[in-house]
Amino acid sequence: MNKNKSLHVAVFPFPFGTHATPLLNITKKLASFAPDVVFSFFNIPQSNAKISHDDKLPNLNMYQVWDGVPEGYVFKGKPQEDIELFMVAAPDTLRDALAEAEVETGRTVSCILGDAFLCFVEEMALQKQVPWVTTYMSEEHSLLAHMCTDLIRETIGIHEKAEQRKDEELDFIPGMSKIRVQDLPAGIVMGNLESFFARMLHQMGQALRRATAVCISSFEELDPVASNELKNKVNKLLSVGPLSLISLPAADSNNCLGWLDKQEPEKCVVYVSFGSVARPDPTEIAAVARALEACRFKFLWSIRDNQKVHLPAGFIENTKEKGMVVEWAPQAAVLEHKAVGVFITHFGHNSIMESIAYEVPMLGRPFIGEQKLNGRLVEAQWGIGLVVEGGVFTKDGVIRSLDRILSSEEGEEMRTNIRCLRMVLHKAGGPNGSCNTNLKHLVDLVTNSN
Repeated sequence: MNKNKSLHVAVFPFPFGTHATPLLNITKKLASFAPDVVFSFFNIPQSNAKISHDDKLPNLNMYQVWDGVPEGYVFKGKPQEDIELFMVAAPDTLRDALAEAEVETGRTVSCILGDAFLCFVEEMALQKQVPWVTTYMSEEHSLLAHMCTDLIRETIGIHEKAEQRKDEELDFIPGMSKIRVQDLPAGIVMGNLESFFARMLHQMGQALRRATAVCISSFEELDPVASNELKNKVNKLLSVGPLSLISLPAADSNNCLGWLDKQEPEKCVVYVSFGSVARPDPTEIAAVARALEACRFKFLWSIRDNQKVHLPAGFIENTKEKGMVVEWAPQAAVLEHKAVGVFITHFGHNSIMESIAYEVPMLGRPFIGEQKLNGRLVEAQWGIGLVVEGGVFTKDGVIRSLDRILSSEEGEEMRTNIRCLRMVLHKAGGPNGSCNTNLKHLVDLVTNSN
């Protein structure tokens, strides 16, 4: 009898932001490699509705679970209130959902694969006596920051002490020598260290040391020193490549690619997108718009309808000969297009990986989470882009930065640097590359569960 015909992998995504889609991508990859293994993907309805179901596999079951919001609940406007409600309810909710899936499939769970934020599933894995494999949806440096939080606090101090040392670099942690105290995510040494999210991430940093394996959405050649430091802190580190790139091509409902085809010369278009979570201040949206109108470059701007109200009056009409404004764009295909020369972004991890994959330098404005740390890496370590002047968008600052990237020797150096990183990424993702090797290790791990 084929042992795989009894295996059942439970997959638990973090159903907020952009976490669920990359985990679904890797789950589909695993399900295609192991067709006799059943994969159960547990997600809240709101998140399931946003992710692709076009290429559903027969051994992948999608389950809806409760989002933790009580019936009739009135939100109080607290930061991350919906996340806190979900996380409080999730241990019991997911345990019950898994029990139902075991009955439905006729298979007891043999492995738990979960987002790193959901570190409470470690207890479920211990109770079931199965491997706990966790996925961290960013790269090595931010994970190192969370795993070294106690060391950073002991060495640097917190609050006022950390503020006084904000320009110091974290050279006492291998791989973090370019990261300054001020680049760390809020909740590590500055900001509210007792917020629900800060405590959750601190707990995650401790728990991941005990996981059977930790998968990260990156490639170890991006920073071998940081990668080796992580390997010393976890049982097994599997850098499986940018998970956002493991997906089907997105539809181009707004004909962005058709518009780009008409733009000349190459690398003449500024692509603007701040993702689905970041919420730029209205004054900054207006500043970007005024810069795009005043500069000599063409642009494609993907902006949500609820943010268009902050565009200056007449902006779309005044720029219709040089620009295109849409609610959504197929980002990977846009970045791959030869007309695109720079990406104005929020420095989200997925966006950075896509920029590297398609050789597009970045101009970024960090908003939340690890984005400030990411921006520091882009500018100071990898030399493939710029952090916006002063940390916020202004008309003149955006124009100057675009000129530096698109019309100077400095910009040429950025393009050379990102071209080199792209070659490293493609080698890592090749048949004999590190990402492919690590993916095979992951397949072996989930298909050889006891």
